[in-house]
Amino acid sequence: MSKIILDEPSVALPPTQAELKSDDGIPMETQRHKVQMDMLIDTLFIWLASRDDGYVGGNMFVYYSLAQVKNQDFRGPDFFVVLGVPKKERLCWVVWEEGKGPDVVIELLSNSTAAQDKNEKKLIYQNLLRVSEYFWFDPFNADDCAGFFLNRGVYEAIAPNAQNQLVSQSLGLALVRWQGIYKGIDATWLRWATMDGKLLPNAEEIADLEHQRAEQEHQRAEQEHQRAEQEHQRAEQARSQIRQIAVNLLQQGMAIEKVAQLTGLSESEVEQLG
Repeated sequence: MSKIILDEPSVALPPTQAELKSDDGIPMETQRHKVQMDMLIDTLFIWLASRDDGYVGGNMFVYYSLAQVKNQDFRGPDFFVVLGVPKKERLCWVVWEEGKGPDVVIELLSNSTAAQDKNEKKLIYQNLLRVSEYFWFDPFNADDCAGFFLNRGVYEAIAPNAQNQLVSQSLGLALVRWQGIYKGIDATWLRWATMDGKLLPNAEEIADLEHQRAEQEHQRAEQEHQRAEQEHQRAEQARSQIRQIAVNLLQQGMAIEKVAQLTGLSESEVEQLG
């Protein structure tokens, strides 16, 4: 019988995330851009903790085609979130490994990237990645904020609601502009909020809330201790008054048994008072 030798497959498998480039060496535009990106990621990461699925990342490559890998012509979004995927660490986001692209993308505008974010990248998210919702925000010009949802393959603008919020239907959350100090920077920040207007807290705010709760618990414990002490003092005063009454009755010649009956003290206690 002749031996059959099978040829090795000639079709090359697509690269895995371990084989793909995950760092382009280009830093964030400014400190404020970095802090803004962290705020969006960190608050949503905490929110995702209540779910069994989901991934949130930013400033990392999102690979959607082998042509893109060859040309290396597209840097990843500043912020993105993907629902319906396992929770685990990624070096980069590889669509052919994960089975889907991001559900929501946010780009942080700057003078050097605004034109690309509003045009080229928007078309990539619309036509190639099919991102359900795309938002942009300028950390130095809070009025330059917009959102789009994919409708029959084409982005349509998301109209702000009555509270001037941009709602993400994918997440069931709203993007709000919040004025405040974060990481030492006083600015208008883009933040996630629930539909009833409650901001998703960041780590500092959670720590502050925990500290406040601990302080309140401590105060309640102190108040309970004070109440217990006051009750103890009142009880001692009452017993002291009863004992004095018993002494007075004994001095008037009343029998021990009768004094005990009137005061509620035991006969032995009354006897000791005599």
